Amino acid sequence: MPAWVDGKLFFYADSPPRRLMDLFSVKWSTMVLHALYHWPGHRARTGELQRSLQGISKKMLFQTLKALEQRGLIARHVYDVIPPKVDYRLTELGMTFAQPIEHMYQWGLENQAALDAMEASYRLATEAPDEA
Repeated sequence: MPAWVDGKLFFYADSPPRRLMDLFSVKWSTMVLHALYHWPGHRARTGELQRSLQGISKKMLFQTLKALEQRGLIARHVYDVIPPKVDYRLTELGMTFAQPIEHMYQWGLENQAALDAMEASYRLATEAPDEA
């Protein structure tokens, strides 16, 4: 939470809310967690994830998976078979993080008209010539 120091409000870089928001700064993190949340057993193979996440490149998917694994939100499971088989699974921590993400996605579905209007308004504002 923010802290008041000498009458000034501080949002420290290492505070839990700031560290949480860092997870949202990586474009695909929430989408990968969202996808895994919906796969049976909360697990999927790399190719399945890439096909389900329209617009993600293979390189970005691997970078995102690695970052989520390093943070302990997903686990990589390598099967002892030939050809090699790997899947990614939500960890317990990942499940606790994916659940509030689901609430946000549901909010987006419920407020789609408002989001469309907001985007249209933003586009108009950014495309209009400056009047200065």
